[in-house]
Order: sequence, then structure tokens, then C-alpha cells
Amino acid sequence: MTLIKIEEALKLENVVFVDVRTENEYNEDNILNAINFPLFKNEEHKEVGTIYKTKGKEEAIKKGFDYVSYKLKDFYDKFLLLSKKYDNIVIYCARGGMRSGSVCNLIESLGIKVYKLEGGYKNYRNYVLNYLENVTKKKHFIVLHGLTGVGKTEILKKLDEKKIDNIDLENIAKNSGSTFGFIGFDEKPPSQKKFESEIFKKFFYSKTDYLFVESESKRVGHVLVPNNLYEHLVNSKYHILINDKLENRVDRLYNDYIKDKNNNDELKVCIEKFRKRLGNQKVDEYIYLLNEDKHKELVKKYLLEYYDTLYMHSVNKYTYNNKLNYENKDESLDKLIKFHNNLTNN
Repeated sequence: MTLIKIEEALKLENVVFVDVRTENEYNEDNILNAINFPLFKNEEHKEVGTIYKTKGKEEAIKKGFDYVSYKLKDFYDKFLLLSKKYDNIVIYCARGGMRSGSVCNLIESLGIKVYKLEGGYKNYRNYVLNYLENVTKKKHFIVLHGLTGVGKTEILKKLDEKKIDNIDLENIAKNSGSTFGFIGFDEKPPSQKKFESEIFKKFFYSKTDYLFVESESKRVGHVLVPNNLYEHLVNSKYHILINDKLENRVDRLYNDYIKDKNNNDELKVCIEKFRKRLGNQKVDEYIYLLNEDKHKELVKKYLLEYYDTLYMHSVNKYTYNNKLNYENKDESLDKLIKFHNNLTNN
């Protein structure tokens, strides 16, 4: 079999990573959206591990054969299809040991060329951590600021469509960071490891040294921005303030969190969490507006009476390289791209 280091594997053209770990291991994190062909099911892997510890390696291997033998034809069929679609196939397990080694030997004996990842997922994870620890020496953030609802996330999506380097932390975290942050995301939030892997990918495959990012707190939903990246974000040299009129902000938040979602019950649970911060009278008023389906009035009150006051302090902390009015979307986007191009070219 051909061993390959992670830094070489990540640079291969038309590559697919195949993760032969269990489904649980794969779901916690995987390499570049790898395909999961588990050699063992979760409970099978646990049992083989227990036998290895209590009865030794030979007995564990025998039990492993019992679980693997019936899967071999299916494995061959799957790898044959991959070989017709991809130029390079990289197989890995947890530490580059028996699981990936046995699969590589089998597949290569059947005439399909594959790579075995040296050190497996463990080496990949160490590579990610080391990369993220040092990436701020070269890569720089252009931080978008603004009150809730001005369109920062919308801007990041438009920049992404135009292939301008950016990191949408909220989208990666599957949470917009507030009490209502989970609404609008159908996918399960990632593990901390998966969150960091997705950030790594955005950096590793960025075409320039400047990436747009939205101003965030250290915690985004269920995950945390790594310490050095958060400090890099806060202390960036490049900060841009986005403004928009109140009516547009209300419409944007209504569309994102309420329209067509039929989610009054979800919203009520979220609003109830504000009783200590806002008091019973204010929360009762918000619940009344919700029950009367006066959603836009509710959003407007939340902005004026809570969120704007809360976030204005953060907005006022920075000196801005530019201030844009997002009422004119095309003009604002053009200015952001020009700002990015000037930094890149210089």
C-alpha cells in the first residue's frame, strides 16, 4: 500500500477521503466531508475493543473477521464506483492502524489503487490544531460589524457567491448566536472538532490572505471560536460598519426567523427566557404580540428595546475603515469587493 502524509493528501486533485471508522467517530468529525464506509458498526467496534483488552489481539482479530466478512463484496462495489469518479482515494481510520491497513490491502489486492493516510484521523486533527494556531501569522480578517438585522450574514453569502474569501461562523455553527439563534437551521449543530475542521477548510483553501468574517462573541451557539482566532478577530486592523434602516432590518429578521415557519410555540419558549433580563411586564407584552400574530411589531420592539441597546456598546468600540449603508446592496457589495482587492493587491 502507498502511505501518504496529511499535508500531501489535502493537496491532491480530485480526491475523496474514505473514513472506515465507526459512524459515531465519523459524525464527531471527519476529513473534508469524507465518505463513511465503517469497517465495524458502533457496537461491533466496542465489542472488538473489549475483547482486545481482556483476551488479547488474536481473539480480537478473529471476532473482527466475523463482523467484516459479510461486508467485503459491498466494500469492493463501493470502492469500484469511487475509482471511476475520483483520481485519488485516501483511506483512514483513527490512528492509521489495522482498520485502514486491512481495507487498503483488500482493495489494492482487487486492483484498485488507494492511499493509506499515515497516522489516520489523529494526525489530521493535530495538523488542524497546529494550522489554526499559526494561521493568524499570515491570514487576516476583515470584520463586518453592525446592529442586529443589518444584513451581515446576507453579505457573507453574496461574497461567497462571488468567490470572495470569507468565513461564515454562524453557518458553520448552525446557530446565529442569540437566544433565537437555532431557528432557521435544520442541521444538527457540529461538535467542537467539526466546527474547527470547517474553519480550517475555509482558511486552507482560501485564495488570498484576507477573509471577511462577521463580528461574533467567542461562543457561537454550542461551540467556541478558538482563542487565538477570536483574539485575531477582535484585534483585526480591518473593521467595516454596516448600516441599514430599521424597516429593512425588521423585514430581514421577520423573513429569517418567522415567515412561513409557523413557529409561534418555538418563539414563545425563547421569549420566556428573557423574563429575568426584561421583566414580566415587557415579556408579557411580547407574548401578547406573538399570540396576536403581530410579528413585525414584535421584532421592531425587540430591536429598539433590547438588541440595539445591547449591541451598540460593541459597535462603538471600534474605529472603522469604512461605513456602508446596505440600503444600496449592489453598491455596498462593490465597495467591499474593492476593499478586499486593494488589500490583496497591495
